[in-house]
Amino acid sequence: MAGKDEKPKRENRIQRFFRETTGELRRVSWPTWPEARNLTVIVIVVLVIMAIFLWLVDLSATQLLTLIIGV
Repeated sequence: MAGKDEKPKRENRIQRFFRETTGELRRVSWPTWPEARNLTVIVIVVLVIMAIFLWLVDLSATQLLTLIIGV
């Protein structure tokens, strides 16, 4: 009867999360430093291009609305 009173010990969820996370991170194919640098440059260039494009769209929309409303 003593065996029925004992509950199986549950694994701590936080411990399991960190163990599984480190296991997944070991399987990741990490980029080399030159690849990471090139990808960073690409992201910055695209960001600047999109910022300029959105600025031009905003400027055009403002000019158009000012022309239509006549303020």
